[in-house]
Amino acid sequence: MKPYDTLIVGAGLFGAVCARRALDAGRRVLVIDRRDHIGGNVYTENVGGIQVHRYGAHIFHTNNETVWNYVNRYARFNRFTNSPVANYKGELYSLPFNMYTFNRMWGVVTPEEAARKIEEQRQAAGITEPRNLEEQAISLVGVDLYEKLIKGYTEKQWGRDCRELPASIIRRLPVRLTFDNNYFNARFQGIPEEGYTCLVQRLLEGAEIRLGVDYLPEKQKLDGLAESVIYSGPIDAYFGYVYGPLEYRTVRFETEDLPIPNFQGNAAVNYTDRETPWTRIIEHKWFTFGLDQEGKETEHTVISREFSAAWRPGDEPYYPVNDEKNAALYARYRDLAEKEEKVLFGGRLGEYQYYDMDQVIARALAAEL
Repeated sequence: MKPYDTLIVGAGLFGAVCARRALDAGRRVLVIDRRDHIGGNVYTENVGGIQVHRYGAHIFHTNNETVWNYVNRYARFNRFTNSPVANYKGELYSLPFNMYTFNRMWGVVTPEEAARKIEEQRQAAGITEPRNLEEQAISLVGVDLYEKLIKGYTEKQWGRDCRELPASIIRRLPVRLTFDNNYFNARFQGIPEEGYTCLVQRLLEGAEIRLGVDYLPEKQKLDGLAESVIYSGPIDAYFGYVYGPLEYRTVRFETEDLPIPNFQGNAAVNYTDRETPWTRIIEHKWFTFGLDQEGKETEHTVISREFSAAWRPGDEPYYPVNDEKNAALYARYRDLAEKEEKVLFGGRLGEYQYYDMDQVIARALAAEL
């Protein structure tokens, strides 16, 4: 008999929820991760009373009541509402695109005036059926907003001209003819009061955890420890890049602990001009309204500048590039994955999909373990 029933590769949300389900079913579970911590990209660490999101801001939002009830079994969530600000060369605009944004850009006051302005610019651009991201954006918000608040930010994020990106990337862009500053159109939203690491820790309670373990170089040995494997790493790496690597975008962070109580007055400020090298600055303390876990105001602040870049082997893969070329390549890897006996591939990297956190959890809850 092997010492474990299930080997889980990756201690992020997908692996942690699968571990919880397996443990609750009475299975012996081993969880490994090549990093020195659990939590994957949602990992948070306490820096002087501030929960710092080491791998970028993660704001939980969902319309899935089952998923919301599930995560609330393992963590208490605050009422944080995502209301980012766009900075275009010193001009500040509300995000999502709403009446505050339209008033700042055009001086319009009523929803009718804003809708008319967008339609005028869409027609002037001659767009009927959007063929790429640029045309999709202009059809949603007009030329002026596209040029100031979308074009530069998107090209920094994806490293491509907006005309080379698929329209699907921006179809979910929130555009509202109201004064609602809530970016996510979701029934449930918030951030774990103790941080995401505590949430993942509770999900993994009862499993054996080994950190600093790189699965693929020791695959044969590690597979021999368990009856089945749940793999949430990059699917192309699992198969030795036999068809070539899939494309990803990666993110680099420059984090500073500053001896001031307030740097930018908001959790997220997006820098939408092309010249500013970073895409946004996160000020972590505002995810908990400037308070530490004891409810006291912190006298310092921690900020993170985010820089988007093309992925290279050895970098951390963040965002799948879901264009036609990569979709076709992923389909070939998926065919290989379906032939792997007793191996479940899941998560953003295992399924090469841009999932939000709630979607990852929903997939883990629905998976046949």
